[in-house]
This record gives sequence, structure tokens and C-alpha cells, in this order.
Amino acid sequence: MKVLVTGASGVLGQAVLPRLEQDGQDVRRTSRSARPGWVRADLATGEGLAEAVAGVDAVVHLASATTQYRKAGEVDVAGTRRLATAAERAGVRHLVYVSIVGIDRIPFGYYRHKLAAEKVLQAGPVPWSILRATQFPQLVDERFLPVASRLGVLVADPGITVQLVDPRDVADRIAGLLAAGPSRRVEDFGGPEVRTSEEIVRSWLRATGKRRPVLSLRLPGKTLRAMREGALTTTAQPTGTRTWEEYLAERYKPVRDSQA
Repeated sequence: MKVLVTGASGVLGQAVLPRLEQDGQDVRRTSRSARPGWVRADLATGEGLAEAVAGVDAVVHLASATTQYRKAGEVDVAGTRRLATAAERAGVRHLVYVSIVGIDRIPFGYYRHKLAAEKVLQAGPVPWSILRATQFPQLVDERFLPVASRLGVLVADPGITVQLVDPRDVADRIAGLLAAGPSRRVEDFGGPEVRTSEEIVRSWLRATGKRRPVLSLRLPGKTLRAMREGALTTTAQPTGTRTWEEYLAERYKPVRDSQA
């Protein structure tokens, strides 16, 4: 099967590409900028989308405005509509879209755009499957906690629970969805364990060797209230298998070994 992957250079894309190739899929990668062996396509403008979907059997849609939330309307919603239109014209038989657990419960602008993108696909003619995944450990480890730790103290709301899922586990699930064919269902997929935000913070500090005081504090706001109510977690089965502690051990073992 020839499979187009949007957002192929992202955290999830880097796990999906080798997983699909392992299954013998003929994978076509897209990027907004020119890269050797990749197809140039821009969701925000539609440039290159017709060429990207030409001759493919399925699309795995991972691209998203994850670092520029203000562009989510143009990239995630209008861009998904452009992609779906191009896919219909090209005769694509299956469009797999990766979304986020909790987008229908958390009043966050970016999440509203992801939910709108889901509705675009659900209303369209291209057969689809939607996979909502919980948060990746990389988001916490590489973006959130390093920034938060610059304040000298880390604040953790002990009522917030998370269910971090390894991108490789999500890639396995995507491969399964492709093999099964369009489900026209929205499916949740989470990590193997639910942890409090305070547990996550303290284990990260141990793994990185950083010394920061941790302040347990109930934080205000509708978004954080939804998180305290479990919006970042799911009871859906199956789940991933790789834990947060396993991620930290893999990520920081080379650092500890070099300091030994």
C-alpha cells in the first residue's frame, strides 16, 4: 500500500515512518520545505497537496500547528479540509487522523481547532479513522518542564492526572488502523499508567539531576479544572506499554553514564 504521511518530521512522524516501513508500506513523506526524497506540500496554502496525494491508497495525517497555536485554524482546520478535498479527488481510500484525548472536554483554543478538524473528516466523503492519543512524554520533558523550571520552582497541581503515551506505541496503533481499513470511529489511545502531575515532576527532577523545589498548588481556570476531572486520561483499551519511567531511563541514561 502507498501511504502518504503528513507531519512526517515531527515527534510522532519519526516513530510512524519506520513502523510503516517495517510493515512493507510504500511511504511518501511530506514537508513544507524542500527535502531530498520528500514531497513538498503546505496545508496552510494548499500548495503541493494534489501532487502529494496522487496515486496513494491511504493518508496518515499527523501535521498540526503544535508550536504555533495561532495558526491552528488555518493549518489544522482549513488545512485538513484542503487535504480531504485533494484526497477525494485522488481516490484515496482511507484517511487516518491523529487527534488528542480530551479535546471535547478541555476549553483550550488549539483543542477546539483539533475537534473542528475531526468534524471536517467526519462530514467528508473520504473513509476515515480518528485516533485520539494522550500526551507524549516529549511534550513534558522537552517543552513544558524545562520552561517551567526556569522560574526556580516547579508548581504542580496534585489533582491533575496524565496518561503519557510513547509515540512508538501510537505508531503501532496507527499501523493497526491502516491494516484494518476505515472504521469511521473516533478511538482513544493512552499510555499504560495514570500519574499525577506532581509524580511526573518529581520523577523528571530525579532523572535529570536538576534541583528545584516543588510547590503543590491547586491552580485556577476552566482548562485546569477539566484536567483535574480526568480530561487528559482515558479508560480505553488497549493501551500503550512504555511507561514514563522507562522513557526517562532511556532518555537520560547516556547523560548519567557520561557523568559516571
